Amino acid sequence: MATKAPPRIFCPARRIALRRRMLRLQQQPDAPRYLIDDMVEDVLERLSFLRFEPKTALVVGDYSGALALALRAQGVTVTEVDPAIGFVEEQPWPFDGFDLIASLGTLDTVNDLPGAFVHARKALAPGGLLIASFLGSGSLPVMREVMLAADGERPAPRLHPSVDVRAGAQLLQRTLYADPVADHRHLDVGFRSLGRLVEDLRAQGLANVLADPGPALGKAGLARAHDAFAAAGEGGRTVERFEIMTLSGWKR
Repeated sequence: MATKAPPRIFCPARRIALRRRMLRLQQQPDAPRYLIDDMVEDVLERLSFLRFEPKTALVVGDYSGALALALRAQGVTVTEVDPAIGFVEEQPWPFDGFDLIASLGTLDTVNDLPGAFVHARKALAPGGLLIASFLGSGSLPVMREVMLAADGERPAPRLHPSVDVRAGAQLLQRTLYADPVADHRHLDVGFRSLGRLVEDLRAQGLANVLADPGPALGKAGLARAHDAFAAAGEGGRTVERFEIMTLSGWKR
């Protein structure tokens, strides 16, 4: 029986272009990296807590290079890949046998998320661990309200749908990970303008890659967006929330 194709929510070509732009923007000395820094720190803390000492690791999506650097300092042999340079999570992975796979900030924009988790499990060695972190449900609540205000009576698709913790736990079970763990934490960041938030999103690879991104905001809509963003803040600063979901499981 033929396997039903996953829905096409995200545009792969736009996704690759976005990450390539992100890599260019990250070359700037003041590029924002607070999300990837948080994810890297969390992975290292989890490994320390579990007392898990992998010999080989695959790191996906860490444009800072910090996780690979830390793992290599511990004697781990590390392979680094990114969707921007041709790595496709939704197809069978061209390597296997890793003790650890750490995927940071990429799996929230794949169309076949279960398939990506299946391919990751197949790339693990027996006894290997997957740790996958990405933005989950509850992220960017202010931006969502701002876009609704900007669009008025004709709302358009502008922000990505996201996975919540319950769905994440079910995904791990469905894709046969042992001892699955799904949790989340939030990171609140203050911004003095909507423009600065948008710049940070672009620099961290979080702009719109929907297959149907909706029409561009006109001048009036953009003005409404800026007004709504300012009104959501206090003292000239608006706080936006990023919910970071982490899913982990073992290959037994």
